[in-house]
Amino acid sequence: MKWGVLQFPGSCDERDALHACSLLGEAELIWHERRDLDGVDAVVVPGGFSYGDYLRAGAIARFSPAMEAVAEFAAGGGPVLGICNGFQVLCEAGLLPGALLVNEGMRFVCRQVELLDAEGATLSIPAKHGEGRYWAPEQTLDELEARGQVAYRYAPGQNPNGSVRDIAGVANEAGNVVGLMPHPEHAVDAMTGSTDGLRVFEAVAGALA
Repeated sequence: MKWGVLQFPGSCDERDALHACSLLGEAELIWHERRDLDGVDAVVVPGGFSYGDYLRAGAIARFSPAMEAVAEFAAGGGPVLGICNGFQVLCEAGLLPGALLVNEGMRFVCRQVELLDAEGATLSIPAKHGEGRYWAPEQTLDELEARGQVAYRYAPGQNPNGSVRDIAGVANEAGNVVGLMPHPEHAVDAMTGSTDGLRVFEAVAGALA
């Protein structure tokens, strides 16, 4: 399996994502100016502060040539994973519903949180963001719930940012594009305290099986 990890000016977690992907196959960085995804099987849009988060998080990155290629890749059914700033970019690009707003407490948060996946299994993964409060209109939220598009929730009492309905990650209607705010790439080695993040990448790889 071949992974492509996007790299924008201001990205800071692309190397960690690259390492996580390399545990499950071949992985390479894709510079934001490239339009060719070079035959990758899955794409990761990583965390960081793409283009300095000017205007708002992800608002400029969504116009990069690489994201045009990602949009075409996703439209063809290719699996795409957006992490933190990558989640924000995917929402700005219209590849995922909703938006990420400033944290309810108006402060940057950095802590280990517990998530529940769509099957109710618990994952312990770090979160670090200042604009991670998921929001969508009530009708959209109801549709996400009904279609099973809520990919990850914060476990009870673990919501660090005020996200509506404790939503930590969502999928598109086809299920091939997923975004989440916590950082699974920082939880793939027991030395960091958890390997639960690897399950997020394995879920993406499993979509290709």
